[in-house]
Amino acid sequence: MKNAEGSKETVREAEWWRFEGEDVRCMLCPHVCLISPGKAGRCGVRIHVKGEGLRLSNYGMAASLAADPIEKKPLYHWKPGTSVLSLGSVGCSMHCPFCQNWQLAECSASVSLQRIAPEDPARLAMQHGTPSVAFTYNEPLTWFEFLKDSCRLLREERIPVVLVSNGMINAAPLEEIVPYIAAANIDLKAFTPDAYRVMGGELDAVKRTIRTLSAAGTHVEVTFLLVPGINDDAFSFAEMASWLASLHPVPVLHITRYFPNREWRVPATPLERIKEFERIAHERLPWVYPGNIDGESCTRCLECGRVLLRRRRYTLLEKNIDEKGRCAFCESPTPVTL
Repeated sequence: MKNAEGSKETVREAEWWRFEGEDVRCMLCPHVCLISPGKAGRCGVRIHVKGEGLRLSNYGMAASLAADPIEKKPLYHWKPGTSVLSLGSVGCSMHCPFCQNWQLAECSASVSLQRIAPEDPARLAMQHGTPSVAFTYNEPLTWFEFLKDSCRLLREERIPVVLVSNGMINAAPLEEIVPYIAAANIDLKAFTPDAYRVMGGELDAVKRTIRTLSAAGTHVEVTFLLVPGINDDAFSFAEMASWLASLHPVPVLHITRYFPNREWRVPATPLERIKEFERIAHERLPWVYPGNIDGESCTRCLECGRVLLRRRRYTLLEKNIDEKGRCAFCESPTPVTL
C-alpha cells in the first residue's frame, strides 16, 4: 500500500467499497485492497480517509489531454481515419516493470494535473471536432467514478466512448460501465498467471473483461506487448491466440514491440521475434497487426484479398470500404465499423 500523505485533494466518495473494522475494503478491482486509515490502495488514488471511508484523489483531475488518430489507441477496425479526444489521469492497478507511462501510473509529483468537470469531455470533443472520446494514458478504470459520470453525459450527446485499459476490474463494477463503451482496446499482457503476477495483475480477471465486453457487442481489439524475459514464451502465446479465436466475434490482435523503460532494461524486442509471433497468431486469428515498428500494415478482404485499409503507423493511407461497411471491390461484409 502507498501512503496517502501529500495526495491531491479528495473531492468525492468512492464507489465499490465497505468497512471492515477500522479498515476499508475496496471492491473495484481484483486486488480487493484492505486499506488502513491514511493509506491508499495499490492504484495510489483510492484513499481511506479516517472517519469518512474510501475517497478519491483523482476525480476530475486530468494529467493528459490530446486529439489523437484513432489508430494510435490502437484501434484498426473501428472508425478508421478519424480522430479521438484522448484524456487520462493518474493511477494504475498494475505495476508493469516496463511501463511507458510510469509517471502517471505512480502518481508522480512531477505530473501536472488540471481539474475538469464530467461534462468537459463531451464539450471538448465537440469543440475540437473529434467524433469520439477515449479514456487512456493511465489506467482509466482507477478513474471509475469520473469515467462513469462522463460516459453518461457523452451518451446524451451521442458521442461514443473508447476504453484503453488493462482490464483489471471486478465483474459487478464492469457490468455498470460496459453499456457506455462503444470500443475498447484491452491489454492482454501474458497468458500465464505467473507472468501476470510479475506485473501485479490477474489473468482471469482480464480474460473476463474481454469476454464481457465482446459478449455485450463492444468492438474489442487486444494489445499484446511482447517483452523479452517476461511474456516471450511461444507456447503460452499460441494458447492465448487460440483462446482469442474462441471468442465471438474474434477480436483484432496487435503484437507490439517493447522498448526499455521504467525498471526493465533488456534490449528492445528483436523484429524477428515480432514476426515469429505474428506467424503463430495468424495460424489461429484472421486479424493480426504489428505495432511500434516502422512500415505499412494492411487490412485485406477475406473474400477477394484486396486491400480494405492501408496505414503507416497512425496514418490511414487508403480506404476501400463503402458506406455500408462492405469491401469496395467485391461488396463482401468487412469487420470494420465506420
